[in-house]
Amino acid sequence: MIVISRTVSLPDDELEITAIRAQGAGGQHVNKTSTAIHLRFDIRASSLPEYYKERLLAASHHLITADGVMIIKAQEYRNQELNREAALARLVAVIKELTAEQKSRRATRPTRASKERRLNSKAQKSSVKALRGKVRRDD
Repeated sequence: MIVISRTVSLPDDELEITAIRAQGAGGQHVNKTSTAIHLRFDIRASSLPEYYKERLLAASHHLITADGVMIIKAQEYRNQELNREAALARLVAVIKELTAEQKSRRATRPTRASKERRLNSKAQKSSVKALRGKVRRDD
């Protein structure tokens, strides 16, 4: 059972976890052991609440395919168990990130002091730029 929040959790049978051979350098060890983890999670077929499913499927995230399957590959460790934990942690982090409620922006107005500061800096810059012109001689 994977706990996402106090009210939401995922049963283990909804995840498809397979061990694969890791890519990259590593010598004989990497060539003969399957330490990397390939995690597939079908969002549509999951037991997540509808709100979570809608948010995940609407998001354009590089880990979510067009079919609604989240694919995570973990190969940062040389240990299969650590890679499994890393993949599960990444799954939970992505679900939390994409389903977090965004705080609504409250419109504010600039203060009088900030308006005065802005106008003073504009006047200062204007005078500096005016002094950059050609020097005229008055004969």
